[in-house]
Amino acid sequence: MILTVTLNTALDLTYRVPALVPHASHRVAQVIERPGGKGLNVARVLAALGHETVATGFAGGATGETVRELLATTTAGGPHPVRDALVPISGATRRTVAVVDTESGDTTQLNEPGPAITPAEWAAFTARFTELLDGARAVALCGSLPPGIHVGAYAELVRRARAAGVPVLLDTSGEPLRRGIAARPDIVKPNLEELAQLTGSREPYRATRDARRRGAHAVVTSLGPEGLLAATPEGLWHASPPAPVRGNPTGAGDSAVAALLAGLTEDTDWPTRLTHAVALSAATVLSPVAGEFDAPAYASLLPRVTVHEPASAA
Repeated sequence: MILTVTLNTALDLTYRVPALVPHASHRVAQVIERPGGKGLNVARVLAALGHETVATGFAGGATGETVRELLATTTAGGPHPVRDALVPISGATRRTVAVVDTESGDTTQLNEPGPAITPAEWAAFTARFTELLDGARAVALCGSLPPGIHVGAYAELVRRARAAGVPVLLDTSGEPLRRGIAARPDIVKPNLEELAQLTGSREPYRATRDARRRGAHAVVTSLGPEGLLAATPEGLWHASPPAPVRGNPTGAGDSAVAALLAGLTEDTDWPTRLTHAVALSAATVLSPVAGEFDAPAYASLLPRVTVHEPASAA
């Protein structure tokens, strides 16, 4: 099975409005609720792809109960429903709100802070995490840290996974990424802004290579509509979709993580992993909510993704 970790779980709310106008009142045309947080999005995509997946992290309060109920119902129809291994906490799980302007296709994201985690709750989680590593084929550590958790938490979890012989993918930002990458995860997946914060460089080729030198076995950088750039032991690769797609980009990076994890467990070559990651990410933009993807679009995009080794990089 594949294990995903979401320390800052959320209830994702998507509001669709005809047009988002500042300082104006809006009638919401559609409201969608889904279990959220980056790791839960990854888990739901992996389940839809047919992978046995376990999701852990924290859930608390009435919002946390809603997240658990939705996690059970939104994956129940797949061949491998996501197994809920979330650790209960006293605080209430946060909410995130995505406001989708259906006229322009733009999305505005509002993210609440997470609940404060106590030392006892963190100890309970690390014990559960260590237990779940037994039998895991790969683990994804995803998203921000809620209040109360020390900034080196992901580095600690990377070291636990490595000690258990489980490959680990890290997808976070800021100081948690800086410390986590030094613990030598197998893959890190920053976007361009996160990469610039880590390395001080906004040149994608140079920054991606620099990030890999900081400890990661491989670095896969999200380039937005331009696809993915990967610095790997086998070389540098750039994977691009056939054309930019319009829609809701929330969760597109999480779908790329799901594809990279699937490729890691299946031991496919890097061009194949990146092809699936780009196609799945684009198909997620075409889906109305994070954690889901347009399956026909995914199948259509796969043969049209291009992967090449850049002839030169700055």
